[in-house]
Amino acid sequence: MYLIVTRSFPPELGGMQSLMWGLTKEMSKNFMIKVFADYQENHKEFDKKVNFSIERVGGVKFLRKIRKAQLINEFLKENKVQGIIADHWKSLELVKTSKKKYCLIHGKEINHTKGSLQNKKILKVLNNIEKVIANSEYTKNLAINIGIDQTKIVVINPGVNPAKELNKKSLDKVESLLKIKTPRLITVSRFDKRKNHEKIIMALRNLKQIYPDIVYICIGYGKEEDNIKELVNELDLGTQVMFFKDIGDDLKNALVAKSNIFVMPSIIHKTSVEGFGIAYVEAAQYGVASLGGKDGGASDAIQHDKTGLICDGNNLEDIYSSLNSMIEDKKYLSLGKNAKEFSSKFNWTNAIEEYKKIL
Repeated sequence: MYLIVTRSFPPELGGMQSLMWGLTKEMSKNFMIKVFADYQENHKEFDKKVNFSIERVGGVKFLRKIRKAQLINEFLKENKVQGIIADHWKSLELVKTSKKKYCLIHGKEINHTKGSLQNKKILKVLNNIEKVIANSEYTKNLAINIGIDQTKIVVINPGVNPAKELNKKSLDKVESLLKIKTPRLITVSRFDKRKNHEKIIMALRNLKQIYPDIVYICIGYGKEEDNIKELVNELDLGTQVMFFKDIGDDLKNALVAKSNIFVMPSIIHKTSVEGFGIAYVEAAQYGVASLGGKDGGASDAIQHDKTGLICDGNNLEDIYSSLNSMIEDKKYLSLGKNAKEFSSKFNWTNAIEEYKKIL
């Protein structure tokens, strides 16, 4: 039996939740699994449908962490467990056992100055476990730079489930919404500084002069939403930018599939960094090429000049020229075709084999 210890798990939505769900589901096909997860409203209906045991722990954050660790420590004493896989170093901080421990690292949660109090806490946990599983080469190098033992680190890119079949009703709805708008750019992400919507919109102002029917679709929500919408108004791009949030998967997938370029030239903002970027792979599954940023792990998900482009997200001119080069002569079509082929590498059926090697 393996324990999965996670703070992020469905029915809550999000990238980390999808990652831990995919990993757990694939693990359960090969091993007995028990999950210790944070409490979520409406979890009972979800938990009834899975073929493994999920123990939910509620309460305020600090006390929840202590209570969860107590439950795990008690469980370890009473049951035969081969190892523990955690979503975050904090999930292992209070777990006391000689069992083999494995921890996923993603980028921003370990990005603290070497020698700082937080850095010392991270190293105390991660240098005393069996393996540290980095989501990209970038995250691996970041981990080494902050003092994590290089011999403990292995890179396993996040897995993805096969792309959902597209819904004809949703596809028709997207076509009626977009009509003659082309080329079509799209971003599916939270609205925060790291995702760089601001510079995409500034590049769009110039691209509009060459491609008057261009459209930029933004799906998501977040603290920068009002600022981004204000910039759109300032630059008079109201007819070029479309905002969507709280939409279902069918419509979201149809919007992605009917777009030409997935745009997310991420940057490092304070300690926040894009460790990998599963959204690039999800777009690639529908044959959509991506533009990613050089700061972070996008280059694990995008093959430069083959499945998309990597640019300097801090440089507006580079974002503009990269997008223009993908749009010219519809280069995004060949890039998108390559991206779809490349995306199969990330299927969970392949990713789980990498986990089995280290377990």
